[in-house]
Amino acid sequence: MTDYIAFCGLDCEQCEARKATVNDDNELRAKVAKEWSKLNGVEITPDMINCVGCRLTGVKTPFCQSLCKIRQCALGRKVVTCGDCTEMTSCSKLSDIISNNPDAKRRLEGK
Repeated sequence: MTDYIAFCGLDCEQCEARKATVNDDNELRAKVAKEWSKLNGVEITPDMINCVGCRLTGVKTPFCQSLCKIRQCALGRKVVTCGDCTEMTSCSKLSDIISNNPDAKRRLEGK
């Protein structure tokens, strides 16, 4: 598993926020901010769209940095990913991700 796999199993390399950060692409930042604002019902500005990846050292979006319950739990438990947690299959924080994203679940299961 690469360092670009988030605690929840999502692939940060595929995330448009990460792509905008790595490529310093302000147009993509604006696009992502608009989409995420609509999706989440909150105002997200382009300057908030900076993230190198969930498990990597460096800048994170405000959500990823401090609001993501999955990330906060994994950091507290000191696991590499949620796949290393004995409660993965029964976790209410993780259930939406792994029930809607079979690739994320497979990554966490090491398949």
